[in-house]
Amino acid sequence: RVFFPPPPGTAAMAPAPPKKQAAWKGFLAGSTGAMLSGAVTHPIDLVKVRMQLYGAADGASAASSSSATAKAAGPPPGMFRTGYLVAKHEGARGLYKGLSASLMRQASFIGTKFGAYDLLKSVVPKDPDGTLPFWKMTGCGLGAGAIGAAVGNPADLAMVRMQADGRLPPELRRNYRHGGEALMRVVREEGVLALWRGCGPTVNRAMIVTASQMAVYDKTKATILREGKPHGLRDGLMVQTGASFVAGVVAALTSNPIDLAKSRLMSMKPDAEGRMPYAGTLDCIVKTVRHEGVGAVYKGLIPTTARQVPLNMVRFVSVEWCKKILSNIED
Repeated sequence: RVFFPPPPGTAAMAPAPPKKQAAWKGFLAGSTGAMLSGAVTHPIDLVKVRMQLYGAADGASAASSSSATAKAAGPPPGMFRTGYLVAKHEGARGLYKGLSASLMRQASFIGTKFGAYDLLKSVVPKDPDGTLPFWKMTGCGLGAGAIGAAVGNPADLAMVRMQADGRLPPELRRNYRHGGEALMRVVREEGVLALWRGCGPTVNRAMIVTASQMAVYDKTKATILREGKPHGLRDGLMVQTGASFVAGVVAALTSNPIDLAKSRLMSMKPDAEGRMPYAGTLDCIVKTVRHEGVGAVYKGLIPTTARQVPLNMVRFVSVEWCKKILSNIED
């Protein structure tokens, strides 16, 4: 049997265009990678939430003299001190409070934003050279963050409440047993709309974080590969780790003030007259600055950074690994 190659210049000689990956693969890869990274960094996240809630005007501080982060005269405890007090008063398992809700959040919120980011990038017009400029990556990140936050807010609220519970005295704790029970009780006791309490700052934070994480990761990775190409550098663990490190630092710096407001809004309780201490994101930030100083909006920055950097490393490497596996599966 003789094979006659097609004449030069025909379409058969042109390289096949890269196969477009199905949207569900991006969502699945994002959810799987997010749950892996979330489980690894959960204790740091819990410490961050406790530090952000220290001094909050929600009535808990005054009533929580027996809690691990009870407010005393003097400055708030640091990251390691807070972690030590949680472990001392609540046991080592206390550092994993809210883990079930965290995994629910990772699967819904983070998985959605990863999938949405890939989807948005695939539909946004590219430059003539086939690349996507940084400002368009940032726009995709903002959109993906908003979508993911709206989907994942209920699980995020459950996680924050479960993480914050230990700072209250026993008689005031909600004592949710797991994320599913937390969601059901919120609906039963406060109404369905309460699941989206704090959604405003959650969306704002998610847009900033996602734009920082995704766009900075993609840009940094492309830059590393371009500069390292003459030296034989290829896409792999080292490149992905370096890009995710940069993305984690940027995300932590840009998101901490809104993250603090989110934590306080989600964990707040009404006072004796039924009034909430904060009316919204801006009101929370203004009151925090007024009563605790400008630096207060960066409470928890060290654990935020300590969480974001390894979280991004594990998450992006895991997502890249999952995408590589899923690319071999037929759509």
